[in-house]
Amino acid sequence: MEGSFQEHPYVPRDLKLPGFVPVSLSQSTIVGVYGISSLLVVSLVWLFSGRSLKNSNIDRWLMCWWAFTGLTHIILEGYFAFSPEFYQDKTANYLAEVWKEYSKGDSRYAARDAGTVVVEGLTAVFEGPASLLAVYAIATRKSYSYILQFAISLGQLYGTAVYFLTAYLEGDNFAASPYYYYAYYIGANASWVVIPTLILIRCWKKICAAIQVQGQKKTKAR
Repeated sequence: MEGSFQEHPYVPRDLKLPGFVPVSLSQSTIVGVYGISSLLVVSLVWLFSGRSLKNSNIDRWLMCWWAFTGLTHIILEGYFAFSPEFYQDKTANYLAEVWKEYSKGDSRYAARDAGTVVVEGLTAVFEGPASLLAVYAIATRKSYSYILQFAISLGQLYGTAVYFLTAYLEGDNFAASPYYYYAYYIGANASWVVIPTLILIRCWKKICAAIQVQGQKKTKAR
């Protein structure tokens, strides 16, 4: 029955999702499409960034990361934030299927938890476009490049911390099984802890070095 609250695979089992439609695509298809799409984006950015001899390999990898994470924020997280009834989708829309599947690792998405929606919405609206701006800033060697990357990385770490801590404070019992807990909840989010931390440290060092050089120039000018 369409209005049944017992047909979904999520935890808690008494979560009410009227009109829930099960996932149509297989896990391998969902993960495969995302993986291939991500690889295509990274490959294209790596290829085009290599045309300029001014771009170091680190710069090129950073451009790949910002393009990947920016599109992920805008497309995937943006869809979630502004599609409150994705779990009712009957068309096998890929983006809806992604969140139906991911909700097995964190049912707060299917339940439209207010904190989760806000974090994802802000990430999609602000951090997504800012990440793409970071690609441009690195490619054109803009003076604000390191400050921008620092700010985005700090925002990503803050959002990830809120995401994990709110789950912990609410009992951390939103995964359908240990497999989905570690594969989706932990594994799928690990990159947004490790990589922003590394970028944050790098940008901090670059900014401090630039300020130190500027200070030395002023001292010599006196």
